[in-house]
Amino acid sequence: MLNISDSNINIDRTKFTSFQKAEGAKSGGLLIRFSLFLLLLALIVMFLPWTQNIRSHGKVTTLKPDQRPQTIHSIIGGRIEHWYVQEGDFVKKGDTILYLSEIKDDYFDPDLLNRTRTQLESKKMAADSYMKKVEALDNQINALIETNKLKLQQASNRLKQAKFKLATDSTDYEAEVINYKIAKDQHTRLAELYEEGLKSLTDLENRKLTMQKARANMVSAQNKLLTSKNEVLNIQMELTSIQAQYRNAISKAQSEKYTALSSMYDSEAVVAKLSNQYTNYSIRTGLYYITAPQDGHITKTIQSGIGETVKEGEEIVSIMPAKYELAVEMYVRPIDLPLLEKGQHVRIQFDGWPAIVFSGWPNTSHGTYGGQVFAIDNFISDNGMYRVLVAPSADDHPWPNALRVGAGTMNMILLSDVSIWYELWRKINGFPPNYYKTAKK
Repeated sequence: MLNISDSNINIDRTKFTSFQKAEGAKSGGLLIRFSLFLLLLALIVMFLPWTQNIRSHGKVTTLKPDQRPQTIHSIIGGRIEHWYVQEGDFVKKGDTILYLSEIKDDYFDPDLLNRTRTQLESKKMAADSYMKKVEALDNQINALIETNKLKLQQASNRLKQAKFKLATDSTDYEAEVINYKIAKDQHTRLAELYEEGLKSLTDLENRKLTMQKARANMVSAQNKLLTSKNEVLNIQMELTSIQAQYRNAISKAQSEKYTALSSMYDSEAVVAKLSNQYTNYSIRTGLYYITAPQDGHITKTIQSGIGETVKEGEEIVSIMPAKYELAVEMYVRPIDLPLLEKGQHVRIQFDGWPAIVFSGWPNTSHGTYGGQVFAIDNFISDNGMYRVLVAPSADDHPWPNALRVGAGTMNMILLSDVSIWYELWRKINGFPPNYYKTAKK
């Protein structure tokens, strides 16, 4: 009691049971025992196991790129003429979504394919004609070469005959020269005998006549020899003329052949260009109908209305594939990246699914689902973190069927099992979790 008043009030405490219990109680020993109990309990808790983990937010996505939501683009520019679907419809692969009409004046002709095909056929026929002309010129060149060989062989034979005749005439000329010399010598001796009176004038005149005949024969043999020489020269000139004549004819035919080949190659180039153009026109005709690339649901029509024009490569509708394998996309800090490896276990809490989560004791958590690290990016993302893709774990409960792509998640990547005191000491000092591993043999 506080004695702050001048009057004193005396109370008999023995009459009140509460005063007796309160003043008689010994609370000091109880407090000490309670404190020791809490200290012992805290010490025991410090040695309990604790699972180190990395916590990160994420979202539901698909495991494969072709299973994710996609937008369908218009490959060509066109004008929307008719819609065959609306938002929320289920379409199968190849189903028509909308029809476009042409907006470029280069393709307005309704008979464009037939006209292009006609041009293509005409150029093919022109190329075939040039090819036949090349074959004809090849035959002509071969014939000229064979004829040239025969002409040269014929002239060579005549040249050999002329050379043989020249040799014969040369021999005859030499013989006539010898005969003339003998006749001349005989005439000289007979003239000397005549002067001495041993021979008559008639004998001298006969010998002179014989000498003149020998001289005439010698001159005739010389003329034949010169004629043979001229004939040899003429045949040699004829050989040269034949070679030049057929060389010019063959060169002219080859020139015409190369001209035909050049025209044929030009025609083939035009044929290839027209074939490409015809194929492009036929493919473009099929692109007027925008079809579904795979089974899925139409989620949003980006373009709308009738008569609206779309540009080349512009988005038209978005589609969600019907069949997909779910995964979780999450981001971790660069300091945590060395702790991760493929196949590592992850506990996932999906938004909208109630769960009781104990960070350090994942086995006692309820409402979480298992996953395992499927892929880890080796390059940092724009948000300064590394992307990790988590696939469902085959050894855990299957993920809910009602999950949709884009749902949020809370993820825990499980690491080493340590004591609570070690985890507290690590966090106080700012140390990273344990990532030292025993080498596998």
